[in-house]
Amino acid sequence: MHELVEIINSLLSIINHFPLPQAGVGGGIEAKESVDFVQTITFTFVFVFGVGAVFGLGLAFAAKRFSVKRDPRIDQVREYLAGAHCGACGFAGCEQYAEAVVTKPEVAPNLCTPGGERTARIVALITGKEPVAAEPKFSRIMCQGDWSKSLKRFKYEGVHDCRAAVLAGGGDKACVYGCLGYGTCAKVCPFDAIHMNENNLPVVDVSKCTGCRKCEMACPKKVIEVLPGSKAVVVACHSKDRGPETRKKCQIGCIACGACVKVCPFEAVTLEDNLSRINLDKCRVCGLCVRKCPTKAIVDHMPTRPKAFVVEDRCIGCNICMKVCPVNAAYGEMKKPHTIDPDRCIGCGICTAKCPTQAIDGTFNAKEVFEAAAKKKAKKAA
Repeated sequence: MHELVEIINSLLSIINHFPLPQAGVGGGIEAKESVDFVQTITFTFVFVFGVGAVFGLGLAFAAKRFSVKRDPRIDQVREYLAGAHCGACGFAGCEQYAEAVVTKPEVAPNLCTPGGERTARIVALITGKEPVAAEPKFSRIMCQGDWSKSLKRFKYEGVHDCRAAVLAGGGDKACVYGCLGYGTCAKVCPFDAIHMNENNLPVVDVSKCTGCRKCEMACPKKVIEVLPGSKAVVVACHSKDRGPETRKKCQIGCIACGACVKVCPFEAVTLEDNLSRINLDKCRVCGLCVRKCPTKAIVDHMPTRPKAFVVEDRCIGCNICMKVCPVNAAYGEMKKPHTIDPDRCIGCGICTAKCPTQAIDGTFNAKEVFEAAAKKKAKKAA
């Protein structure tokens, strides 16, 4: 710094030897005055520094006065989230969900589906909310018309992507409602939970699927739906064509025959727009519609079904179970404890629902059964 000042002084001494320009009254007189550049530069520096200091202090005061305090729990929650930024929680990303679950009482701590039950418990602990376990959700492929069971309108030779294929006249498949089979869903899945089988139909691995909905959003034909794991009986078809037209295009599509409607004991199945639809709120996952469907368009994702059995101390022998059993598995004499044949029982749970004394046990909990099957499969894969 001292050397810089000496250099400036030397330059100024040289400049001071040159006279200033003459002008105005008395211009003929040789000017002797000179400018003190050191003083000028010093003044300028002090002035600029002063203005900067004033504005800096003002900004610092404003930042402190109007600052929004960030709850440290937001960063704690963000640390334990899955980090997939999948949007399954209903927010744009993990950061937005972390902020909402901490600051808004109505936001549940179990919305991070990729994080699972462990993340839900930790978030609930951090936020002080009730740790309610969320039912697992899985992607369901609502189409079974693979390339071996369905017809095509033309030969597509473009980019191997469903979204690109749709640009070519809506896709090459004869059924305009069906899966195109070019694997877009498998490509966008961040958890490697979807794979294409040998006939170009996506298959979901429930041991890896988190229900993040990325495949659902990416599918241009909307044949993927994310549903609760307990709702395991679904109509795997979206075709709204009439029955004869559907048969021409696909071997395994819904033909709206109405057999499922007639057999359902809970009135959960209806026909709308030439398509069978199952009301998930009414469905008891008994599987009777699956057995009656002539084209196998209704799929049962339930891995196992526990058999029903009679608790003899409660049974009054009313014969109601015998009347409602669709496979004649229940039998017995009037006013005596009845029996259920485990070889015939299909685990539909109808007798349990109809028994007036709740003497029939063994009705499956679809959620628990499905979770157990998924964990078992995950262990085998590991």
